[in-house]
Amino acid sequence: MRLILSLSLCLALLAAPAVAVQPDEVLSDAGLEARARLISRDLRCPVCQSENIDDSNADISRDLRLLVRERLVAGDTDAQVIDYVVDRYGEYVLFNPRARGSNLALWLAGPAMLLVGGGLAFGYLRRRKAEVTAAGLTQEEETRLREILKQ
Repeated sequence: MRLILSLSLCLALLAAPAVAVQPDEVLSDAGLEARARLISRDLRCPVCQSENIDDSNADISRDLRLLVRERLVAGDTDAQVIDYVVDRYGEYVLFNPRARGSNLALWLAGPAMLLVGGGLAFGYLRRRKAEVTAAGLTQEEETRLREILKQ
């Protein structure tokens, strides 16, 4: 039983996410460190692409973590820090790109395609319904059909 518990504990520890923030990067001010962690969650590692900079072991991520902390210590707001990083590395480093400029087309493309597709489907179904009703039912057949549908 102890062996199973020990193995379970080892597996649970191995499954925990690897945090790449090194002890020498951590700020002594807990408030600034918490802000740095929040900002870092929204910044993508340029090398790993699917990890934020806190989880990545890439050198560029370490540089970005240090840069974020440096800007916070200098007195920048969270928005100023993000703007500074975006100015240096581009919007690609944001997990949630801003909806402005050329990105606005990407943000609007999905809803626009949904509306166009819905409009096309609606038009197709209306035409199909008109074709079915104009298929040539006699007055007697239409009356009988309405009676069946009411029941």
